[in-house]
Amino acid sequence: MQTDFWQAHLISPTQSGLSNDWKKWIAANKLRQLPDGQIVDILVQRGVDIRMAISEVKAVSANPCFQAACAMIAEEKQKLQDKSSLEATQIEKLELQLEVYRTLEKLSPHYNTIQRVDRLSQVDFLEKYYATNTPVILTDIMGNWPALSRWNPEYFKQHYGETTVEVQFNRESNPLFEQEKHKHRKQMTMGEYVDLVVNGGKTNDYYMVPYNENFDHSDLKQLLEEIEIFPEYLDPSNRTVCMFFWFGPEGTITPLHHDPCNVLLAQVYGKKRIRLISPNQKHLLYNQVGVYSEVDLLNPDYEKYPRFKDVEAIEVILEPGEVILLPVGWWHHVESLDIAISISFTNFLFPNFYNIK
Repeated sequence: MQTDFWQAHLISPTQSGLSNDWKKWIAANKLRQLPDGQIVDILVQRGVDIRMAISEVKAVSANPCFQAACAMIAEEKQKLQDKSSLEATQIEKLELQLEVYRTLEKLSPHYNTIQRVDRLSQVDFLEKYYATNTPVILTDIMGNWPALSRWNPEYFKQHYGETTVEVQFNRESNPLFEQEKHKHRKQMTMGEYVDLVVNGGKTNDYYMVPYNENFDHSDLKQLLEEIEIFPEYLDPSNRTVCMFFWFGPEGTITPLHHDPCNVLLAQVYGKKRIRLISPNQKHLLYNQVGVYSEVDLLNPDYEKYPRFKDVEAIEVILEPGEVILLPVGWWHHVESLDIAISISFTNFLFPNFYNIK
């Protein structure tokens, strides 16, 4: 009800009845389903004769244009209700289908585990894991990386200490630090950041992540010469825009999310705990916005998110020198158990662009 209308318009009726503005007001409030008696009472309180008030309300109700508007609104409302009901039915069917898939995947002897295997041929990698949307850890694939023996905080400070870098900063002040990462950008030298990482202890307050685009810096691009592409799986001609750098202290968290593409995550220094959840459990994860779950995996609120109780996560520790395939659509939560340095890749030789949100 538009209570400020009274102050904006003349209250007194004319001899011929209420003004068009008042008639519009009556029509608007009837469309809002305000009872006729309440509309009449308000008009009377504002000095309108009760007989005129009743007459004007009845006149609006009898107006063919008003009746047509009511009919159209009712029709559109019914369409929306029908659409909502159809969408609810479709969602229910999809959830039932996911439950079927989840039941079937539990029959596998490898259910709730991630295999650790030696270096795979391209055919085996593609057929057994990539094409079947199955995570896997490759254990002997980084032995020829100079970075594996060189990269550590002291090395970065010694060779790139004066280089200006960008980090995510003050993350612990914002529960949505990942979704709102644009609010947490901060520049400093690599040396200053290394000192924070080494001396600051366990924290999630600062982290150098792909969003900071530090590999775009001409100095840090030299680091790319200290890693070797995996030619069986990755496209070397597309390495610069599809390789991403992670460096932070013990305690950094990447909250529960899924990626819209396949990702190969290589652990160079320190260890990370990765918890993975099959896409067949998506309906249990409260994914309302983008690629993120609303649930804090480390401290779930089961009263607010009761379906999360049924989620089964796979937990693995990624050691230095190991690489994990995070398949498209698989949910994962990542926690650094040490000061950690990682590289991730998306430049696969196989299709890796999907319309998934």
